[in-house]
Amino acid sequence: MSPQVTRFEMLTSPSSDNKQSAREDLIQAVSKYAQADYRKAFWQILNTFVPYLALWALMIFSVLQGFPYWITLLLTIPAAGFLVRIFILFHDCCHGAFFPSRRANRLLGYIAGIMAFTPFEDWQRTHVIHHSASGDLDRRGVGDIWTLTVDEYLGASWLKRFAYRFFRNPLLLFGIIPTVLFLILQRFPSQGAKKRERHSVFLPILHLRLSLS
Repeated sequence: MSPQVTRFEMLTSPSSDNKQSAREDLIQAVSKYAQADYRKAFWQILNTFVPYLALWALMIFSVLQGFPYWITLLLTIPAAGFLVRIFILFHDCCHGAFFPSRRANRLLGYIAGIMAFTPFEDWQRTHVIHHSASGDLDRRGVGDIWTLTVDEYLGASWLKRFAYRFFRNPLLLFGIIPTVLFLILQRFPSQGAKKRERHSVFLPILHLRLSLS
């Protein structure tokens, strides 16, 4: 590849040979990240779960010692960040991409899912359906958010258009809806869930009850 030609220029070039060459270069560049690695996986677990549990311990300690509640609330900010990270690891386990072992992915997926209030088997099933139907408008509605095309929106009633705009308001979409989703909706199996998926829903319920008790 000529040093005078960037990868972006090759991708946008009308030459099919250049596009193919750029694609192969890109695949080769990212291929080393396509394989799960136990060493890196365990390091990710250590630098995520340990700080999160330590912050939980500090929050409990601050309450038991009678510290001002604002101190406890400050600790929830980094704890929330680590919880998001735990959910990311949970997501990778659902794809079978975090560990080379399927059993290890399932085990950590259950643990991370319990901590993130998300049932592993049930969420994995709906998320796989979501990926298989990504970009297919005829298969919308599983593991995604409510989406209308422009024509569908323009052809909808005023009430439906209002509901759609209200649903997609950032305060609702990134505030209230995730709270309802994680604390309420995911306490019930999804439509079409089988025995294993239904059973996986109960463990986060137990964790939620213990957290609120």
